[in-house]
Amino acid sequence: MNIHHLELFYYVARHGGISNAVRNIPYGIQQPAVSGQILQLEDFLGVTLFHRRPFVLTAPGEELFEFIRPFFDNLERMSEKIRGGSTQPVRIAASSVILRDHLPEILRNLRTKFPRLKPTLREGLHPQAEVWLQNQEIDLAITLLEGKPPPGVQALTLIELPLVLLVSKRSRIKSAEELWRGDRITETLISLPANEGIARHFQAGLARRGVVWPIGVEVDSLDLVETYVANEFGVGLSVAIPKAEVSGKVRVLNLDDVAPVVVAAFWRGKLTALTQAFLDELRRRAQRLLT
Repeated sequence: MNIHHLELFYYVARHGGISNAVRNIPYGIQQPAVSGQILQLEDFLGVTLFHRRPFVLTAPGEELFEFIRPFFDNLERMSEKIRGGSTQPVRIAASSVILRDHLPEILRNLRTKFPRLKPTLREGLHPQAEVWLQNQEIDLAITLLEGKPPPGVQALTLIELPLVLLVSKRSRIKSAEELWRGDRITETLISLPANEGIARHFQAGLARRGVVWPIGVEVDSLDLVETYVANEFGVGLSVAIPKAEVSGKVRVLNLDDVAPVVVAAFWRGKLTALTQAFLDELRRRAQRLLT
């Protein structure tokens, strides 16, 4: 059996398809090459390992993936161990705001205790981060806490953030209450994707009011929400981050009757000394934001 074919199948199974696998394989390889070599593996075994559209592993595919997964999951850790621990890797997923405004200081502080620190940072919202954590592609996720964490995942609550609306300084809207008074809202709602926690939380609050306000402009970061509001594309849904500066072209409208969202750190399994130190730094950072 060709071991390289098994490696490619591992990435395909882990990332849910050939195109996603190509984006995550740590060396250059084109999609047709992956497809061709997976077909060779299936021909050798005499079985179909997965259905392509929609992607789902067959019973033989699941059995093979469970057999090879422990080896490939731990390959990088073993290489670091054999090299004498030359680096101290940690894989973190968070939103662009957290990666830009909060992680640099935390990582600088960690380097004093872990001088061989090697962080890998991924930008992603709650749904993506949850999948990465479940697939063991990251060690820690900093994202929204909605209800109970998934089975096998632990969480540390860091901070509560109120939801707010953003309008252009040129807008005549002075409060959120003005939006609810009419029969329908004509302004365009600029928001994170509908399956993201902030958007779901807000829409649940609207439903309790009996208000319907679908997303008109969907963006993938809070930075873009603010940018498009500043350029007068509509009203933006965001969160009030302590000590964060807002563009001078934007006005903040409080949503006092909507419960805040909760930001937490998530991980699976036993914490290492490094990940525990990272959590301690996160907790201190959150506390300083509130004082």
